[in-house]
Amino acid sequence: MAEAQQARVQKAVEDMVQSLERDHIRKMQGRMFHCSAECCERPGESMNQVHQCIERCHTPLAKAQGLVTSELEQFQDRLSRCTMHCNDKAKDLFDSGAKEPAVRALMDSCVSSCVDEHLNLLPSVTRRLKDSLNSIPQ
Repeated sequence: MAEAQQARVQKAVEDMVQSLERDHIRKMQGRMFHCSAECCERPGESMNQVHQCIERCHTPLAKAQGLVTSELEQFQDRLSRCTMHCNDKAKDLFDSGAKEPAVRALMDSCVSSCVDEHLNLLPSVTRRLKDSLNSIPQ
């Protein structure tokens, strides 16, 4: 993928992740740490009970991080498939005798379209992630 196109995607995804972290994940981290601290303040409980309590405190955050990771992997896979399709089209054009400038122009145009399509998907990905994060029991 061309550097400029890759930078556009990277910036948009980073902005989305930072927004999710600031508005959702950070709050979950705070709850997890408070909950874990409360587990440690139970003098009558065994080490195993405290450990299980802490694990329960970590579960919502672990689920959240898994959701975000999975959604980002799916997004990346879809974008990769789109750019692979562009590579196939460029190879076919080159194999049919087209010159390098025409192949490069096709490739640039195709990759740019892939990036535009996928950047347009980010608002719905963000919305879906926010809904999923909000539905995780605390």
